[in-house]
Formats: sequence, structure tokens, C-alpha cells
Amino acid sequence: MKLVMLDGYTKNHGELSWERFESFGEFVNYDRTPSDHDTIVQRIGNADAAFTNKVPITNAVLDACPNLKYVGVVATGYDVVDLAAARSHNVVVTNVPVYGTAAVGQTAIALLLEICQNVGHHSKAVHEGRWASCPDFCFWDYPLIELSGKTMGVIGFGRIGQVTGRIAKALDMKVIAFDEYPNDSGKAIAEYVSLETLLKTADVIALHCPLLPATRGIINKDSIAKMKDGVIILNNARGPLVVDRDLADALNAGKVFAAGIDVASKEPINADNPLLTARNCFITPHISGACTESRKRLLEITADNYAAFLAGKPVNRVDTQL
Repeated sequence: MKLVMLDGYTKNHGELSWERFESFGEFVNYDRTPSDHDTIVQRIGNADAAFTNKVPITNAVLDACPNLKYVGVVATGYDVVDLAAARSHNVVVTNVPVYGTAAVGQTAIALLLEICQNVGHHSKAVHEGRWASCPDFCFWDYPLIELSGKTMGVIGFGRIGQVTGRIAKALDMKVIAFDEYPNDSGKAIAEYVSLETLLKTADVIALHCPLLPATRGIINKDSIAKMKDGVIILNNARGPLVVDRDLADALNAGKVFAAGIDVASKEPINADNPLLTARNCFITPHISGACTESRKRLLEITADNYAAFLAGKPVNRVDTQL
């Protein structure tokens, strides 16, 4: 039995163990694999199982690796795998639907609090001596925002969206949500509304929806035009949910007060992405799921998925989805 991890460094910088994976057979870990067909095929070779976070598994790759029986996506999103091709090749594909729920919600709120308080900027100013030399007992460079009483609108109110909603509610915010599938746990946190209503009434809009044809570019010049002046937009779901140029233009014009994003339309972010030079745009490098606890949980569940497959009872299977 041979297993290949194509981009292990993304989730394990060396501080976590590969022991579970090694227990299944010959295990080869590559820290990084370029996304070119020949390298991917060469590295998978005659392996029985391949694990990927962001390395694409295409129909051509599956054609070239006939021994492959299993692909484990070391993430929640599985758009890096051609599922139709996997089905036609009888390759089982699994993902990890829940591993960093709390951490992703925490990151969304961290971005929001940084926008509202500019903690990093003001800490830097103090270390530069600006407080010590200030004639007043306090100073601030940017408007500081109190969240109590404001409305948080969450687009996509599944597990992660509900974590963000609960934290927002604890900050005394009113929480509204748009989701195609309302549920009782969501109703205990937020009022479900139409997307149109959410766009028009929210002071803060957080994206926690999956990337689907219907949600790609959901934040664009038309949807932004419906929002309140001075809205704050948060995105630590998927980069292509946002049309970068439209959001950058809205930030520079002041229509959107600020944005906090942890994802980009292409990752790593393109050096010419307009959000990099946009006014009041806070960007972190896809760290929502990077907490040590979350990554450890991710690897444990990934190994559990493979063990279940070997036992003939696959779980978290996504290749059977439409």
C-alpha cells in the first residue's frame, strides 16, 4: 500500500505527526507540489491513495494514475478534484467537513475587531514612542467603532456562519442571516432574511457560504450598490466570492468603509490584486484554519477517513455528490 501526500506543508510545518499515515503502508510526503500535470503524475505514480489540500486532481491525472483508488482532500472544500472524473475512474474522494469551525469564526471576528480598533497599528505606534511623547493621555489615528447595537449580516449560515453569529451576538450585535436552508440552530441565533434585505440593512456583512456557480462574485458592484454607505465586508470563506476590482473601487470611493479578507481570488495573492492597494483593506494570508488545534484535528480526521475507506465503509465521501 502506497500513500502520497502532495502538499503536506500547508497543514503541517513539521510540528505535527504523520504517524497515522505511516501506519497504513509506504507513506511519501511532499511539502509542496507544483500544479503542473507532469509533476503531479510523477509524484502520485503507482500510489493507491493520494492526499491533497490544493494540488488539482484532474481527469488527465486520473487517466495517468490507474492504480489510484482513493483521493483524500485535506480540507473542507473539494473543488480541486474533478468529481465527475473520479466517479468515472471509480476513485473514492473524501473531505473533512468539520475541523476548524471555531477557528474560522474566530478569524472573522478578529478581522472585524482589527477594523474597529486598529489594535496592530496602535500597538506599533506605542512601540515607536508616539504615546510616550504624546501631550495627551491617549491618542488614536483612526475612527474607532463600537459594535454594540449594529447589525451583522451573515451570508451562508451553516456551522461556521453560526459561530460568527454567536460571537457577534455576544458583542450585542443584532444578527441576520441569509441561507438557502434555514435550520433551528440558526433560528436561535439570527433572523433569517432575504439576500436583498441583508444587503440593504447590515452594517457588517460576513461571507461564510460555499463557492458555487450561484455564489461566485456574489459581492460585486451591483450588490455593493444595495448596501449601506460605510458597510464593513468580511470574507474568510472563498476568494472568488468577491469581485476584487469592484470591492477595491468601493473601498477607494468610501462606499465600503473597510474590508477584512483572509482569502483571495488566486492564492497566493497576485502582486497586482487591486485589493492590495485599496483603502482600508485588511488582508491576512489564509490563516483561518491555521490554529494548531484545528490542523491537528484536520489530519486526524483525514486519517480516519482513509481508515474507514480501507474497512469498506467510507465516510465523508464527496465523489457521489452531484
